[in-house]
Amino acid sequence: MLRVGLTGSIASGKSVVGDMFSHLGAHVIQADAIAHQLMQPGEQVFSEVVRVFGKGILNADGSISRPKLAKAAFGSGQNSGRAEELNRIVHPAVIRKQEAWMDSVGLQDERAVAIVEAALILEAGVAGRFDRLVVVTCRPEQRVQRWAQRWNIDADSARREVARRMAAQLPDADKMGAADYVIDNSGSLDETEKQVRVVYPKLLEEASGSRRTNLPKKVYETEN
Repeated sequence: MLRVGLTGSIASGKSVVGDMFSHLGAHVIQADAIAHQLMQPGEQVFSEVVRVFGKGILNADGSISRPKLAKAAFGSGQNSGRAEELNRIVHPAVIRKQEAWMDSVGLQDERAVAIVEAALILEAGVAGRFDRLVVVTCRPEQRVQRWAQRWNIDADSARREVARRMAAQLPDADKMGAADYVIDNSGSLDETEKQVRVVYPKLLEEASGSRRTNLPKKVYETEN
């Protein structure tokens, strides 16, 4: 089995690329979905997040409000460093779930391509847990446009939010420098899919064991 990390900065299109890999036959899981599950009432992570950030992050029904938590974790001024506090609570539990999931996939199919989509693979220092790293990138202004569309907010608000979250992430250049494959999601979806269709057979070939020891690092796939 080949363990693949799929990452990229905010609003780069990681989920879109993950869906494309999934449609081609890869096993894909989203770290964000795991974190969401772990922050449900009754979970240990939920209790710890509420203890650290306070009941002000809760909705009326007692669940965690993601916008309120994001504001508390990524806010400006004296709260700007609280993203690290949140990550220290959530990341270890998410990583354990990821590892268990990949182990399960491997037991079912030893030639599978198991992809974990996560924004902070490099920032969390877990890139070494994967055999290959795929980085998704796009133009800076596209991040703002996509974030504004996703949350139905104006461009200025989206720009501030993207900048705030980018401050907690490595620059794109650093992520691309650590990648085995780069998917440029700046163009049309068809153009992005063409790149995915070039990369996926290479991952499959590695998963079979025929090329894993021979493939050079930092093979960038941004054309075709």
